[in-house]
Amino acid sequence: MSKIMKEHIAQTAIAEDDELLEKEFDFSKAVRNPYAKALKKQISIKVDPMVLDYFKEQAMDTGIPYQTLINLYLRDCVKANRKLDLTWRAS
Repeated sequence: MSKIMKEHIAQTAIAEDDELLEKEFDFSKAVRNPYAKALKKQISIKVDPMVLDYFKEQAMDTGIPYQTLINLYLRDCVKANRKLDLTWRAS
């Protein structure tokens, strides 16, 4: 089979796939994702091993990724306007 013939067959298959896609999916009633604006920012933080172990254990129990659990906990702190109660020792 010639190279031109193979390209023609490939183009025909792509065209048929496009037609199938158009027939099967109607996006005219699609709704925008309301959470698209709330994209998360990737950061790096250092946490104590016991903190990480705690959230990883919770992740195993709940089936929710530990990063998501940490974010949910921090978001809850923000919503509740929690303040840290820190007492510094004198040197």
